[in-house]
Amino acid sequence: MNWRYLSVSACGTHHKCDGQPAYSERFDEVLKFHPPGLAPVMRDNEAWHVGPDGNAAYSRRFIRTFGFYEGFAAVQGQDGWYHIRPDGSDAYPERYDWCGNFQGGRCTVRLRDRCYRHVLADGSSAYPETWRYAGDYKDGFCVIQNDAGLSSHLDLNGKPLHGNWFIDLDVFHKSFARARDGEGWMHVDLRGAPAYARRFAAVEPFYNGQARVERFDGGLEIINEQGLSLIELRPSRQSEFAALSGDMVGYWRTETIAAAVRLGVIEALPCTSRTLAELCGLSSGGALRLLRALGELRLVERDAEVWHLSFRGEFLLAEHPLSLADAALEYSGALGDLWSSLPEAIKAKGDWRAPDIFGDVARDPARLQGHHRMLRSYARHDYALIPEALSLQGRERVVDAGGGFGTLAMNILGAHPDARVTVLDKPEVVKQARNSLGSVPGLSWLEGDLFEPWNVRADVVTLARVLHDWDDGDAIKILSQARAALSPRGRLFIIEMLMEEQGVSGALCDLHLLMATGGRERSQEAYERLLAEVGFRLVDVRRVAALPCVLHVEAL
Repeated sequence: MNWRYLSVSACGTHHKCDGQPAYSERFDEVLKFHPPGLAPVMRDNEAWHVGPDGNAAYSRRFIRTFGFYEGFAAVQGQDGWYHIRPDGSDAYPERYDWCGNFQGGRCTVRLRDRCYRHVLADGSSAYPETWRYAGDYKDGFCVIQNDAGLSSHLDLNGKPLHGNWFIDLDVFHKSFARARDGEGWMHVDLRGAPAYARRFAAVEPFYNGQARVERFDGGLEIINEQGLSLIELRPSRQSEFAALSGDMVGYWRTETIAAAVRLGVIEALPCTSRTLAELCGLSSGGALRLLRALGELRLVERDAEVWHLSFRGEFLLAEHPLSLADAALEYSGALGDLWSSLPEAIKAKGDWRAPDIFGDVARDPARLQGHHRMLRSYARHDYALIPEALSLQGRERVVDAGGGFGTLAMNILGAHPDARVTVLDKPEVVKQARNSLGSVPGLSWLEGDLFEPWNVRADVVTLARVLHDWDDGDAIKILSQARAALSPRGRLFIIEMLMEEQGVSGALCDLHLLMATGGRERSQEAYERLLAEVGFRLVDVRRVAALPCVLHVEAL
């Protein structure tokens, strides 16, 4: 009987041919036949392969078996995952945490340390690197994912195809791959370049030059390879009028959250609305209305008559390690007020000047404490993986310029206890930071001005979310002081969010910086231009699983 004519029965216990059972045996589970004419089967928690007659192809038994690809089948044994030949013999001695299928002479495997790579038919590594994830090869290329959660393509030799990284990525189909960046899904070509400017909520692979896509408004359409709409399959499922209206009243959310923090509502929960009214001096109706609004924002939940904070709402607790309580007050107060001047700030001609936010904060001790607690929460959230990306030897002299309350410095010392880290910041910031942290081995503080000589020597300088607070002229002055402080062959690390040169992601944060400090978010190209002005060069960009990137910089 020709195995190519066999298919899996509807009950999944055997194979059939022309509607009739191909053999008398019955199994708990069968999969379809693959060349050279063997199918995986399972019975009584044992797995093996059978031929078209239902007889075992070999005597061995496994926990699980899968189809043959390029002459090898992935199996799970008591000692791990590996591949076997059609006669049941091991293809190689290595054992893995998991195996995929061979495609193009390569197979993805997961190592015991949970990292992925590709192996050859003899079990040897196809290349030296390991990845957070690696997918099957197709037409000579595969998708890999790094520790930052970003994906790219490799060729058969494990070399980058184009060097571009995406939030999500697919293998190539008809010379295009589905890819997702910060703005949505699209198709990219073999150079890793977008095929068109549009972005979508979802895209399908191209089929004969056309692809089905879903717009962000829920509409479906067919596009061509230039991203042009050919047919609308479904109109918008949401009202853009309503969506825009919702964006315009975003301050409702800001003020509701800030009111809950100011009134002590967050700290008072869990309780009933009646108890909350008594504890916080609210009217009974007002307490219930506020709780319902917080519920709409998914910050509180109700169990019978008792309201309690959701996991999301717990970030508003004052003592939460990542507390956003201070941020709520800042955005509802001084930082929010600054936005009323946006029209003047972006006019071609006008007398608007950026506020002296750092001076304003310094002159108000209470606000200084709250403002830097806010910055510390963001730093704790975003900087946990930064020390690994710095690739320090472990004994360097590090200056964290503009380091605030020392969050990044503490992270560096946690990873490299023998390093010596100096936090440079304004005197009033250093005073409160010292009081907050106390004495920490390896950590020292330096009162100073980023625009004046730092009077310190460093092997490494970090500028974490510092340059984005300043316009280009001031950023160049800070970079000049950093260069002067660095020892020969010293390194500078700039930690910032990178905007795409032609993209829009991060543009609202860019406007926030304009209004708050006169600063700006920048693209990689913009940083390269700034660095060249000071005699620096960008070595590489290290992306981590957080919003900011790490720009590795050296002096020319």
